[in-house]
Amino acid sequence: MMRSPHFWDRDVDPKSREAAPLTRIMLTPLAAVYAGVTKRRIANTEPHKLDIPVLCVGNLSAGGTGKSPVAAAIRDRLSEELPGARIATLSRGYGGTSKGPLKVDFKTHTATDVGDEALMFASSGEAWIGADRAEAGQAMQDDGVDFIIMDDGHQNPGLFKDLSLVVIDRQSVFGNGHVIPKGPLREPVAAGLSRADAIVLTGTGPEPEELDGCPLPIIRSSLVPRSANLPGTYVAFAGIGRPEKFFDTLEECGARLEDSVPFPDHHVYSDRDIAYLTSLAKDREATLITTEKDYVRLKQSQRGDILAFPVLATFENADVLDHLLKPLIERASQAT
Repeated sequence: MMRSPHFWDRDVDPKSREAAPLTRIMLTPLAAVYAGVTKRRIANTEPHKLDIPVLCVGNLSAGGTGKSPVAAAIRDRLSEELPGARIATLSRGYGGTSKGPLKVDFKTHTATDVGDEALMFASSGEAWIGADRAEAGQAMQDDGVDFIIMDDGHQNPGLFKDLSLVVIDRQSVFGNGHVIPKGPLREPVAAGLSRADAIVLTGTGPEPEELDGCPLPIIRSSLVPRSANLPGTYVAFAGIGRPEKFFDTLEECGARLEDSVPFPDHHVYSDRDIAYLTSLAKDREATLITTEKDYVRLKQSQRGDILAFPVLATFENADVLDHLLKPLIERASQAT
């Protein structure tokens, strides 16, 4: 996947915005087609309803909003509330060759098989993939899963969602406000929020003015490192939606970055990439460090002395989230 174009950003320099007016004009009808196709697919699909609860953690825009750590944190929270129950994530399996339905085995599957996000979920709990969400959800229920957390899928109408959370990053918010390919949005904001039950606001900074007057409950979340102190010298690399966020987090934790290397989202690292990074770290007398998602994407032979830096989503007003989860927890507890 290529890096998103600069004009997708929320705060685009006016000179940059005017630099390619023809490109923007040409992309306008394509954006309308993209939005129209999404709208018709959602309107014309009858969602498959399961007997077990389904919670969706999605977003409105392409790129990193922090939804995967949020989904993992909610899975942990539900596991505490429902001891002994099987709480499993369901991902599309983007970047993997398998279409599923498939229960991911962290010890045997690779990111090439099931995608990096699913493999990361499988490293700390139960995770499934399925390109057909309805089929996968039914397979999970038939296998004895008690509660499904969909990682992504807000625009996928195949599986009925009992609760839909939309994750929004404080800094990027909705980008330039336009739909793909003119902007980062998967659908118009009003349409996406009309199907949401709540917003999960991630990152740091002021409350986005775009959410002024929004009637949906807002759950405020922060991504914090599992290791709050990170002394030392590093060369960081990341192939995620917004690698700059990762580099900033490392420095906030005390890491001294001698260099930082961004890659496209879901980048598959070649041996040549790793040789370059290893050489760079050696020249800088530094240690290589990357995200959990990037780390699981590496082949075993590539990992060597590379460190993974895991983050954890925490909730500032967890009572709002708990209130939303309560009826689903009660439903799941009655069935187990």
